[in-house]
Amino acid sequence: MNCSVMRFFGSLSKTQWFALSGLVLVLLTMTRPSQSMADVGSTRQPGPDQVVRDVTEQVMRVVAEANTYFDEEPDRYYSEIDSALSELVDWRGFATAVMGDYYSRGRSMDSAGRENLKRQRDRFAQTLREGLIQSYAKGLLAFGGARMEVQGVEASPQSARIASVTQLVFGEADRTYKIRYQMGQYKDGAWRLRNLVIETINLGEIYRNQFSALAREAGDDLDVVISRWNDAISAQAEELTSE
Repeated sequence: MNCSVMRFFGSLSKTQWFALSGLVLVLLTMTRPSQSMADVGSTRQPGPDQVVRDVTEQVMRVVAEANTYFDEEPDRYYSEIDSALSELVDWRGFATAVMGDYYSRGRSMDSAGRENLKRQRDRFAQTLREGLIQSYAKGLLAFGGARMEVQGVEASPQSARIASVTQLVFGEADRTYKIRYQMGQYKDGAWRLRNLVIETINLGEIYRNQFSALAREAGDDLDVVISRWNDAISAQAEELTSE
C-alpha cells in the first residue's frame, strides 16, 4: 500500500477507519432503478445524486435508531442493516469486481472450471457480506450523527450513462472527508457505482490489490484467499491505525 494511503488512514482512529470504510463500501455495490441523463422508459426516475442521498439516509436512519438499543441487542442492528441493504446491494457484482483478473480467467476455463469459479465467487460474495455487515456496521455508529452533504452530479462528456457524484462527510475536529462516487447506468436502468474515491484513495483498487496479494501468497488457491479474507482485512485496519 502506498505512502499516501498509509498517511490518510493513519490519521484516523480505528473506529473512524471502520466507519468511513463501512459507509462507502456499503454504497460501493448499491443498485437501484434510476435515471440516466434522459428518462428511462415512460417513468421519470431520480438521478444518481438523489440515489446517493436516498441510500445514505436510509442506512443512517437505521444507525441513528440503533443508538437506543445496540448495547442490549447488537444482532438486531446487524439484521436491520442487512435488511436495509438487501435490495440495494449486488454482493455478487462486488465480489466479481474485487476478484478482478482472477475471475476473468474463467473465460479460458472449461465448463467445470467456470462452474467452480462461480461457486468461489458466490462464496466470496457471502464472505464480503458477512464481513461488512458484522465488522463495519458497528463502526458506522461513530458517524451516526455526522452531517453529510451531496454537492451535486457531474455528467461525463463521453456518455449520458456515466456520472460522478461528490459527497462531503463532516467528521470530528472539523475534519471533512470528500467522497466521489463514479457511477454508471446499465441497460436495466439501474445506477451502479463503478468506482469510489475517498480524498485521493481508491477503495475498490485497495480491495482488488489486497485480493491479488493474498492470492499470490496462497499460490492462486482462491478457496484459501476467501477463508483468510476477513482476518486479512481486519489485520490491515489494525496496521493502518496502530500509530
